[in-house]
Amino acid sequence: MCTLLTASMLFKSEASTGEGAIWHPGRNSLFWVDIEGQTLFEYLPQENNCRKWSFDRMVSTVVPESNISVVVALQNEIVRLELETGQLNTIALIDDMQGKGRCNDGKCDPEGRFWIGTIAKKAPTGSAKLYTVLQDGTVTTKISNVTNSNGIVWTSDKKYMYYIDTPTRQVSRYLYDVKTGNIELDGIAVSIPENTGKPDGMTIDKNGNLWIGQWGGYGVYCYNPVSGELLSKIEVPVPNVPSCAFGGENLETLYITTARGTLSTDELIKYPDSGSLFVCKPGVQGVSANYFTK
Repeated sequence: MCTLLTASMLFKSEASTGEGAIWHPGRNSLFWVDIEGQTLFEYLPQENNCRKWSFDRMVSTVVPESNISVVVALQNEIVRLELETGQLNTIALIDDMQGKGRCNDGKCDPEGRFWIGTIAKKAPTGSAKLYTVLQDGTVTTKISNVTNSNGIVWTSDKKYMYYIDTPTRQVSRYLYDVKTGNIELDGIAVSIPENTGKPDGMTIDKNGNLWIGQWGGYGVYCYNPVSGELLSKIEVPVPNVPSCAFGGENLETLYITTARGTLSTDELIKYPDSGSLFVCKPGVQGVSANYFTK
């Protein structure tokens, strides 16, 4: 039986597409982005406020590197951001399909490789890819024939990787070799029903269950990736829920980003908190984010 929970608004914002939520373990803060707003946010729980960094291109996700730096995916480039000075350094360039696509979601694996996927916005279906990026700038294609690369997580035993290409409405399971970064498709872990929105960003808890923000699904859904069963739904009072991340004390708080950019004027009147940051304590612990390392 599916347990129903409710999220509450934490920080009022008007993000076009709030994405890339990740808890920075060293800074005890939540990083997230507004893609079309070209802005990186750092939510500071002690102040209930956000720091902001603006870019000249869309920004789709962020991962921790140190207590003074993060790595950010811009539309066609992976950059290091020095948080105190705002200095940017290029790590690698990513193919944006001649401007018809862009970087989208991504995270670091247990070995510190940055896995970053792209989305084929105006390019043909299947034109996007999933890559790994190393600190020396090496870019390697891991999965081709992708359309909208989204959520990605690894199990605590480092044996499996779960991955979402949104239009498939599935969470794919891959055998994962932590030493080499090699992956091999091992089946479908979860199939998302048509009436629950589209699977977007994803995180994993200490029990190995998957928490997925679902665009058009009014919430975050928790699945058992072994049985494929829906265990819980966190109801969010807005339609589009792109990402979520465990953080806070003991990683017991689930932070949830939302989006407003595709909503009509009438929908924005009906769902005025779209684009804000929400929060819920679902009664489980998350796992600590992996850093971008050598």
